[in-house]
This record gives sequence, C-alpha cells and structure tokens, in this order.
Amino acid sequence: MTSDAGVVERPLQAHVPDSAPARQPWQVAEVMALFELPFMDLLYRAQQVHRLHFDPNAIQRSTLLSIKTGGCSEDCGYCSQAARYDTGLERERLMPLDEVLENARAAKAKGASRFCMGAAWRGPKDKDLEPVLEMVREVKKLGLQTCVTLGMLKEGQAEKLADAGLDYYNHNLDTAPEFYGQVITTHSQQDRFDTLDQVRGAGINVCSGGIVGMGETRRARAALIAQLANMETPPESVPINNLVPIPGTPLGDAEPLDPFEFVRTIAAARITMPASYVRLSAGRQQMSDEMQALCFMAGANSMFYGERLLTTGLPDADGDDRLFQRLGLKSV
Repeated sequence: MTSDAGVVERPLQAHVPDSAPARQPWQVAEVMALFELPFMDLLYRAQQVHRLHFDPNAIQRSTLLSIKTGGCSEDCGYCSQAARYDTGLERERLMPLDEVLENARAAKAKGASRFCMGAAWRGPKDKDLEPVLEMVREVKKLGLQTCVTLGMLKEGQAEKLADAGLDYYNHNLDTAPEFYGQVITTHSQQDRFDTLDQVRGAGINVCSGGIVGMGETRRARAALIAQLANMETPPESVPINNLVPIPGTPLGDAEPLDPFEFVRTIAAARITMPASYVRLSAGRQQMSDEMQALCFMAGANSMFYGERLLTTGLPDADGDDRLFQRLGLKSV
C-alpha cells in the first residue's frame, strides 16, 4: 500500500492471526521514511495505530524513585550520577526500606500505578540485591506494579528479581549502535542486550527505550527505534527521554532537540511498536502542555509522574492533573 506522500506503508492490523507469517523486521530506511512524512500525515497514521491497540484517552502513570544516588563507575555522557563528572550531586547510600515505602504510598495516593526504583550501579553485587528484593516484595503488597533499573545483571540475578515478583526491568538501549561509542565507552550496547536477554528469560517484562537530543542524527534516531522494534519481543514499555543537559557532563552544552522532531520520534515508536506502552520520560518538565498533547496524539500513553525523575525534575502533579482535565484524559 502506498500513501499519498509516496511512502510504502505497512497495513494497519489490530491483531495477528495464528496463521499469519512472522513479523518482518523494520529496516532503518523504513523508519526514516516515517520520520520524513509530512507532520500531520505521520500523526494521523500513529493515531490510527494507537487506537487499534489502546484507549486513546488513557495514560498510564509511573513514579520513579532514586533508591541509591550517585557514585556510578560508568561514563555515560548524559548522566549526573557518574562519579567521574563534577555535577554537584552528592553520593548517597541505598535508601532504607521504610523511606522507599513512604514514597511508594505517596505515589499511589497521587495516582501512579507503577513504582520504579533506580540505583546508580554498573550492576548490583549480590549483597546489594538482597535489600532491593525486599523493596520489590513490599511495594508489591501495596498494590503497585514494580520496576527496577539497577544496571547490568549477572547470571541468576534476574531469576531472583522474578521470584520477588518484579513486573518490569528497565535497561535502555540509549541510542543507535553507530552513535553509542560517542556517548558511553565503559560498556558496550551488547552488554545491555545481554542483560535484557536475561530479564526476558526470567519472565520479567522489559522496559527499554532511549534518549534523543544528544547530538545524534535523525538516522540514528530511526536506527534506535528499529533496534527496539526488532527485538524478538518488543519491549512492553518504551521510555523516550528528551535529554536534560546536566552541567558538568560531556553533554552539558548539548543543543535542544526541535520539539517537532521529538514528537516524530514518539510517533515512529508507536507505529513500529503498536502494542507497547510509549512513555514520556526525562525532559517532560521542559515541555509545554501543547507539546505534551501532541505527544499523546502521536501515541504516547504512559508518563513519569511525581516530583523527580531520578535526579531531574518533573512537572508538579497538580499541573499534570489540570492537563489531564483540559485534554479529557484519564489515568490508568
């Protein structure tokens, strides 16, 4: 099928029959063609796909808490928590269980349905993992979905998290393979895939997305989306982060991404991963209400909600509630 713009389109499909052929991988050129559609055509197509799979007026809310801040040994060029960068961030010990539960109760009271916990580690030692497992078990008892982001996992750790009842593990691909080495050198993108394979093998839902606005090209953004979509099972949750430049990091002076390009990225994620939740993540505090509304139109149906996203800010919850009222959205 060919669109009016001359772009070959894949047919819209609400479900895949058992007898249907295997899903064909997305080529980077195909995703690039989506990015290059006229803006209104792209949003129209993304909204069509979105409505086949989701309630278009329902947004899933998650809260992310930093349970262990600062002191990470990695050199991710965007991260305020890397020990090698002087960002003014104080290193903190692992948060005690009662404080984590206090935050989880507050998140639930404000309307979050998922509680995510992040620790600034290259990967957890087994002794570090034990208190996190207790956090997962206790947060689950509050009736919240649980998610953790702990870095790279060693053999057997994913199974321990699964046994504790973990619902989601977050580990982002960050950016395209050809751009990855310009952002991170202390580990490879394959290391990230190895952890995601362990998570998937343990039966835990995958949360994996990326960061845009780091100086990458449009083709690199398309390549990132293609990588995510072409996983054997695409991530159930896809956070799309708009870089918040942190002074003191290598990307502290990065030029902001054009807002319409960010919306295009959301739309490309929705079209290529029709059954995934696409989440507005870092950078939402810098977005106008109008830009967020365009992102929802483009297929974003999840958001981080609360005072902070690890070490960067988020819009206040009351402001989010007002936006939901203005747009007729409901929280799930």
